[in-house]
Amino acid sequence: MGAWIAGPSAGALLADWGAEVWKVESPKGDPMRAIIASQGYAADIPNAPFTVDNRGKRSVVLDLRDANARAALENMLGEADVLLTNTRAKSLRRMDLGPEEVLARQPHLIYALITGYGSSGPERDRAGYDVGAFGGRAGVLHQMRPGSAPPAPMPLGFGDHVVGLSAVAAVLAALIERGRTGRGQVVETSLLRTGTYALGWELGVQLLLGRVPGGVDRAESKTPLFNCYRCGDDRWFWLLGVEADRHFLAVLEATDLKELATDERFATARDRRHNRIAFIRELDTTFAKRAQAEWAERFDACGVWWAPVLTPQQVVEDEQAAAAGCFVDVAGEDFKTVSGPVDFAHHPRTAVAAAPELGADTVDVLRSVGCDDALVEKVAGPPV
Repeated sequence: MGAWIAGPSAGALLADWGAEVWKVESPKGDPMRAIIASQGYAADIPNAPFTVDNRGKRSVVLDLRDANARAALENMLGEADVLLTNTRAKSLRRMDLGPEEVLARQPHLIYALITGYGSSGPERDRAGYDVGAFGGRAGVLHQMRPGSAPPAPMPLGFGDHVVGLSAVAAVLAALIERGRTGRGQVVETSLLRTGTYALGWELGVQLLLGRVPGGVDRAESKTPLFNCYRCGDDRWFWLLGVEADRHFLAVLEATDLKELATDERFATARDRRHNRIAFIRELDTTFAKRAQAEWAERFDACGVWWAPVLTPQQVVEDEQAAAAGCFVDVAGEDFKTVSGPVDFAHHPRTAVAAAPELGADTVDVLRSVGCDDALVEKVAGPPV
């Protein structure tokens, strides 16, 4: 029972990994079904975002305002292992589908709840997309902005996919416990909670020391060897010299700046931190002289740790991304989608099923969970 991204993303991963997933939708369908058309594109374009988070599921249309639909849902819950939802808590309570009520009727269930801000506290019923609850409220966007620059938006669905992973992990852990005890339970995560976890370094320092540095402009980074730079062909990359003294000489060799090794301004990591603006200027001037492909050869020859900053077009064309299994075919379609982040050695996968058409499986699923013909007809309409 999920819409948009957070809940559906968790369901898609579980479907990838072998679960039979029933996507319960209202008669209007998940709003994500219309996201392409709502952005002004032709409605017949394949809905790539919806495919990412809904492939491999079965769609069941239930108007849960209706008592017959809720009775059909109860049959589904009786046969299911997990109820996964990111429906707002006040809506669940209104339909008698809150965690306590459902588990009282179906004690075997794992009830997986995804919220924006948690299920307690004064703002438990506040609506929360990921840019708000994960990005803004958890501090992520503040730490990502350089200096006093306005916060930039996150990529769409970024925080939702993190919370989806959290929900999947919780579901699997609860299923293991249920296998030992026979008892279901509620597992919960939220965009706010996963956002604070994702920002754990900075918030951990804040909790311990009472302050943490904010984001800074790259030209003033306190870690010049762990910073981004622009090449002569306008392509960007990151130096990955986290252990500054370890990587310093390799960078100087690759850049033909060996004379800086004896420059007292840059002799140690501490010196380079204090004189970071001057050091970054030296690197900026040098990196602007060659194209990224040339720097790639030099970096690799000298053992410099680095990574290119790719555009989405470059990512989908990247040989290494393909080799790492980042993309997967959609069965019966002539396009690929983004793969889940995990492989199982004993279950290699070459394709995923397409996302279901709205209500395509309503009748079959309801019959499979013991709904009689009369109830099926009341919920789904007469046979066609």
